[in-house]
Amino acid sequence: MPGASGTGGTVTPPPVTSSATPTSSQPSAPAAANTVTIKNFAFHPAKLTVKAGTKVTWSNIDVDTHTVTSKQGSGGPLQSAALASTASYSYTFTKPGTYPYYCTIHPFMTATVEVTP
Repeated sequence: MPGASGTGGTVTPPPVTSSATPTSSQPSAPAAANTVTIKNFAFHPAKLTVKAGTKVTWSNIDVDTHTVTSKQGSGGPLQSAALASTASYSYTFTKPGTYPYYCTIHPFMTATVEVTP
């Protein structure tokens, strides 16, 4: 988005874990208010509203690699590296506006962050 600013995104590499796979009977941890979960080839929630100055973290819990990238032509600030399973990316939004983004690997995956004053 033209004039968009924020503090640079950071990518957290996946932690080293055992090969144990969680079962469907295990409860999921509740998502934090400023967290977007990447699961089943979708961003959850698809629209997130936060106040300026808020750090948003995207966590990939899919088995496939995904990105968090501002839509072409939007001038937006989001530019994650490829996020392997269990990796995360964070960005602090400092200016109000609408920030549409998508996964460059799977362009059908789209979502928006709305930043309010």
